[in-house]
Amino acid sequence: MSIVCAQSFRAWLRQNWNASGFSANGSSMTSDVPFLFDRETYLARRRKATDPVADIVAGRVAEELGDRLMLVTRQFSRSLIIADRPAIAVEAAARSGKLGAIEIHQAAAGDALPLPECHYGAIISFLDLQCVNDVPGHLIQLARALVPDGLLMVAFFAADTLFELRDSWLAAEAEITGGASPRVAPMIGVRELGGLLHRAGLALPVADLERVVVRYDTAFELMREIKNAGYANPLNGRSRSFVSRRFVSRVADHYQRTYSDSDGRIRATLEIAWANAWKPHPSQQQPLKPGSAKARLADALKVREEKL
Repeated sequence: MSIVCAQSFRAWLRQNWNASGFSANGSSMTSDVPFLFDRETYLARRRKATDPVADIVAGRVAEELGDRLMLVTRQFSRSLIIADRPAIAVEAAARSGKLGAIEIHQAAAGDALPLPECHYGAIISFLDLQCVNDVPGHLIQLARALVPDGLLMVAFFAADTLFELRDSWLAAEAEITGGASPRVAPMIGVRELGGLLHRAGLALPVADLERVVVRYDTAFELMREIKNAGYANPLNGRSRSFVSRRFVSRVADHYQRTYSDSDGRIRATLEIAWANAWKPHPSQQQPLKPGSAKARLADALKVREEKL
């Protein structure tokens, strides 16, 4: 629920994939990764969060995690869950009955993951990927830690999360100052996610979105919950200056005018991206070679084929 956007992620990925701290085989790390997020501050806020909304949102995602694991027709003897507050995810995953020994890796400030190679049958990244600086390198490390035919499942806040608040914040800042300070950052969209998983060396990627609309009496209530849940702006380049009451009031006014329902309550969108991918193994389904089809598309569609 950090104030983020997806518009520039594709351009950022093109610019920074080759400059990522990890090579194509995930072998090394450099200092070229753009550190957009202050993960140390972000994680400290999350661990201190006391507002019930922090666990309400995670609980809903954890429930979906358990349901999705139950659909997997495999058992995994050794698994890993990565999260900033992992207890809810671990409980839901254990209830699915699909995971044997579950290890926990509490999300850390740095990008390096001290994981053994080819060790886990399943790895679950739970509501963490949205604030990872080196996303390609992070996925490469997770892929390396999987055994062949191992499962990676990720869930994170995706591109349209809190787009109403982002728009209202930027509109108010443009009106008052004529510009915008760093309050937005690249965020992964579901279309980019499949490509990232493939580049990490994983196979059979499948991604989808779950969208939830929550309603509040005022934007002030929404912003207070975001802060208390530890999801306030985590950008390294964020402004450290005091935000005036006048500025916040402009944000709330724009929100109320633009994103309220007929009863006066405002809407807030949460978008959760889900993805599964597998470590390659000879037993997995393989795409057919071009020209190997045994039936003509024209026959299946019952139409006449004509040459151009």
